[in-house]
Amino acid sequence: MAFLSEPGAFGAGAAVKIVETHMSWIFLTEDRAFKLKKPVKFPYLDFSTVALRERYCRAELALNRRLAPDVYLRVVPLTLNEGQALQIGDEGETVDWLVEMRRLPTDHMLDRLIEGRLVDDQIITRLAARLGSFYRAAQRVKVSPPAYVSRLEAEQRLNRGALSREGFPIDQERAIRVLNRMDKALAAHRSRLEARAALGCLVDGHGDLRPEHICFQDGVIIFDCLEFSEVLRQVDPVDEIAYLDIECSRLGADWIGTEVWRILRELLDWSDPVPLFAVHAARRALLRARLALSHLFDPEPRDIEKWAPLTMQYLGLAVRALDQL
Repeated sequence: MAFLSEPGAFGAGAAVKIVETHMSWIFLTEDRAFKLKKPVKFPYLDFSTVALRERYCRAELALNRRLAPDVYLRVVPLTLNEGQALQIGDEGETVDWLVEMRRLPTDHMLDRLIEGRLVDDQIITRLAARLGSFYRAAQRVKVSPPAYVSRLEAEQRLNRGALSREGFPIDQERAIRVLNRMDKALAAHRSRLEARAALGCLVDGHGDLRPEHICFQDGVIIFDCLEFSEVLRQVDPVDEIAYLDIECSRLGADWIGTEVWRILRELLDWSDPVPLFAVHAARRALLRARLALSHLFDPEPRDIEKWAPLTMQYLGLAVRALDQL
């Protein structure tokens, strides 16, 4: 970390900015971003060895080139030379791996455009067209209808396990009421969910379609897809756009997701699987509530004051979606 924090590590003149996430550190120079995966192991991912981190760096490169082909440049080793000094990309003993990317302008990200009230119909049409091309070409995945719904039910059990844990500063009674409503919604719409899998609607998608992962620069760049789990990327497009809807709504733009879905249906001549958009929106809101609260399960949580209010915000979005049913 000390080595990668120094401008000289990347041949950069200016200071290196460091961004930390739950799973990675990103080192930002003037025109590049270098991602180092943390040596962590969770139930849904395993970055605990150098070999695994190399594997997922290479997966990240390949998968993200589907929607951001000129952003993801290469996987580069972090090595020790004969003098036991660290260096990037030269010969020596490999001690870790980095994904090198072209740095994108933050003020062109969808979340920043929403914040500045700069999103218009033209931007949304461009985004829908980009996603339409992606879904049209995306690999179809075969998951049996019962197995598909079982995945959603397993996710709901994880949500319940986390959101009903005692000792955390959230309104637990409200959380349990929302979880109970979600159980009923999954049961009520099970046949519709199974039908989507039976029709072959599931694709190898992006997996983490949030506004901060969408950049409008020389077209539409969609980056930082979910590389560590093939299963979690296997989604119904209506699910993925409902996820985008929840994240845009949280930022105050509750029209974007539904408009993207409307345009996509027209572009691809898809039917509207009413009311599955609302079912998936509620699911995604509860998933995000669980992930937010889970930060407080860490021995030393980062940004400790952030997570409980964010959890409650997502619970509110889940209620909004369930009310639409």
